[in-house]
Amino acid sequence: MAPDPERVKQVRAWIENAKEDLRAVEVDLKADPPLVGAAGFHVQQAAEKAMKGFLAWHDRPFGKTHDLVVLANACLAVDRSLESFVPEVSPLTEYIWRSRYPGRVADELGIEEVREGEAVARRLYAAILQRLPPEVRVS
Repeated sequence: MAPDPERVKQVRAWIENAKEDLRAVEVDLKADPPLVGAAGFHVQQAAEKAMKGFLAWHDRPFGKTHDLVVLANACLAVDRSLESFVPEVSPLTEYIWRSRYPGRVADELGIEEVREGEAVARRLYAAILQRLPPEVRVS
């Protein structure tokens, strides 16, 4: 039986948006000077959208949350092989507020921290793609 076309469309949109956020990280970090805060925001968003796409494919509710630990645990309920990503994505949740709101200098993201976060988001994105059917993957 073929998958529901509406579900395919919805999941593909999540995955395409995650891929676009990863591309935005590259652009932000290549800017002169680098747009570190914006890059951090897109790192978090890429991880969030990849997991939401995975959950949408499996018809699992996720609500309106930016908490990557909540999303990762929901993904684990579907596929325990994603367990190694929980400690890796956990710190990326803070990138939302650390990159978008003024605060103490200690709360600001550094370029190396963002690059490490980008690597995590890319690994998670690739792992999610491997666990999704070909019709929702993007090249």
